[in-house]
Amino acid sequence: MKLFLKGERCHSEKCAIERRNFVPGQHGKDRKAKLVGYGLQLREKQKVRRIYGVLERQFRNTFEKAAVMKGITGENLLGSLERRLDSVLYRMGLATSRAQARQVVRHGHILVNGKKVNIPSFVVKPGEEISVRESSKNNSAILAARDATAHAPSPSWMDVDREGLKGRINSTPRRDELVQIPINEQLIVELYSK
Repeated sequence: MKLFLKGERCHSEKCAIERRNFVPGQHGKDRKAKLVGYGLQLREKQKVRRIYGVLERQFRNTFEKAAVMKGITGENLLGSLERRLDSVLYRMGLATSRAQARQVVRHGHILVNGKKVNIPSFVVKPGEEISVRESSKNNSAILAARDATAHAPSPSWMDVDREGLKGRINSTPRRDELVQIPINEQLIVELYSK
């Protein structure tokens, strides 16, 4: 399945899924995988982990926090992953991929409420403002990403000022406005509930 992990490359003919949509190996084209039960649940969890670029321990901790929160656990999980600083930057259009957003955060180009934050897993709360540092506003990577993602609409749960390189989180994201890739979060909940 196409997960759009490589930024602009996934929208071109160079995308690996477009070129070779089968498993590697001599018999890759002939192999028919039949997934049921645990295999489906594990595949769904790995898909979400790779989409958000999160390690297993981080993902498990996020799930445990989502399970304690009020509401539906699967929706809480996706909402928590979506509010990570690297994911918010990607949604704002200041990076072409979550990996690039992660690097921008690690290099110290981002301010949250006027304070420098260099931790990609920082969870942004509603009402907080994310902006690019004044000294980084002419960074070529950030400006190129902004121009490359100019066609993409910004999510309804945040206000984005692309010219000013800043945005504000209005509310926690709802399930229907989260991801463009089909995710069945109930399978992840079932996997971790065993």
